Amino acid sequence: MTSANGAFHITFNGEIFNYQALRAELIRQGVTLRTHGDTEVLLEILRIEGLQGLAKLNGQFAFACYDETKESLLVARDRLGILPFYYHVSPDFVAFASEIKALLPVIGQPEIDDDAVEEYLTYRSVPPPRTLFRGVRKLAPGTAMHIGKDGSLREEVYWSLPARNRETMLTGDAAIRAVEEKLQEAVALRLVADVPVGAYLSGGLDSSLTVALMKKLREGGEVQTFAAGFSDPRFDELPFARQVSEAVGTVHHEVMVDSNDFMELWEKLSWHRDGPMSEPADIAIHKIARQARAEVKVLLSGEGSDEIFGGYPKYSYEPKLAPLAALPGFLRVPVFRIGERLLPESKNRMRQAGRALAARSSAERMQTWFGPFTWYERKSLRTGYGKCNEPGQWDRAEGDHLRRMLYVDCHTWLADNLLERGDRMSMAAGVENRPPFLDHELVELAFRVDSGMKIKGSSGKWLIKEIARKHLPENIVDRKKVGFKVPLDNWFRGGLKDYVHDLLLGPDSFTSGYFNRRVVKNLLADHTKGRRNEELRLWTLMGLEIWYRAFFRSTRESRTE
Repeated sequence: MTSANGAFHITFNGEIFNYQALRAELIRQGVTLRTHGDTEVLLEILRIEGLQGLAKLNGQFAFACYDETKESLLVARDRLGILPFYYHVSPDFVAFASEIKALLPVIGQPEIDDDAVEEYLTYRSVPPPRTLFRGVRKLAPGTAMHIGKDGSLREEVYWSLPARNRETMLTGDAAIRAVEEKLQEAVALRLVADVPVGAYLSGGLDSSLTVALMKKLREGGEVQTFAAGFSDPRFDELPFARQVSEAVGTVHHEVMVDSNDFMELWEKLSWHRDGPMSEPADIAIHKIARQARAEVKVLLSGEGSDEIFGGYPKYSYEPKLAPLAALPGFLRVPVFRIGERLLPESKNRMRQAGRALAARSSAERMQTWFGPFTWYERKSLRTGYGKCNEPGQWDRAEGDHLRRMLYVDCHTWLADNLLERGDRMSMAAGVENRPPFLDHELVELAFRVDSGMKIKGSSGKWLIKEIARKHLPENIVDRKKVGFKVPLDNWFRGGLKDYVHDLLLGPDSFTSGYFNRRVVKNLLADHTKGRRNEELRLWTLMGLEIWYRAFFRSTRESRTE
């Protein structure tokens, strides 16, 4: 879009949820607007206020705005990184896009970034500014970049998570009231759309509370919900999703996911994601969105709640491990490195704690909780890997242990894994994903809430549970967290066994050529024979293998059909 005065031009992906209030403000200032949409509102705010105008926005977005008068380009990505922004810098030009594949024609033959591969093995994703493609960078969340007419680039952080808290911590009933009010406002803003809006409904706490608030805000109006099942009683949450649907009163839809879906969709969705599928649930998210497309064009999700309110089990485990974590590294690292290998599959949770305790520093331990490969496993996979590479979030954060853990996870696990998944898997089906828990005002508020309101004993997200009790059945609020899990452990020993073996160890395997083949072979053998559950490491290698095939071997037709 071009501004009315013809001097500013914008290309924009996303939504400005509070654009109507901003539009009214612009009109009061005497600005003449030609449309009723959010793109022109953003354009005029940038024309008048420049980068400082982003402080007014509540939304999820990526944009590039060209100022003819200064011959300069301003690009930016939303605060939490819900939407992507990639770019490539050459001696002659700067190219940018919402998808890496759009940049490939100007890059030429793509190459793999070896350092980024190790970051992928560390996180299941690649933190900014790197991507797996050499020469393709991604803008960090909450960051803008000024590109001058001479090709100069200057990044500027316009928003960041509060690394330290300068205000009084919220606690008690005041904290509950403030969070409930802000969450309801966030849901209300994300219901504003000129297309139908529905919701993911896993049956877990966060999606269930989101759906309940949607129903309340629509004052009895129709709410459509969508869920996936896996035909495995350990992970099948469909009965809980149905219970929430009945209690709240939604029009409910379900889809089943099996191992055949993985073989059918894995490469296609790796192409859509521009990288490896970092989570098995990615495929389930896509199948839900594909089914929902016939009914709605926007889906609200519960993403972000665990990372800002303390929902993962590791948050309550960490304090219990403090005495062991305090042991001298020369003793602790080798003991737990050996010990975790000796634990049987039935002790998988204890094994994960042991892997974390074998980290060489506190910051590295934070990576290892969710990381597929420890430093010593990466070292065995490829020469030169295993170095200490700490991005610095742990050291920047201040406050108690939980607050620092949440700060780290928002910068890594959330931004580069879950949000990439949510955007790409839904958009591959033509559906927009909106996570109300990641309203930036709610996130800022969450980082002011006392940690004792988030974890009580072994109960995570205590504050969110107290809010949910007003809207949902007690057994939904208090049931044990399952998470959106896929029965990969069984599938890798059954329906996907030959598929995985052929791709990781076949004669044309990228993985067994790039990494130590013996290590890959042992991982497969240990899992197949039930000695250990290696599903996460096998999934991570499979993700890399299929991504490589999608971008470096497949024809365009096979990727997009």
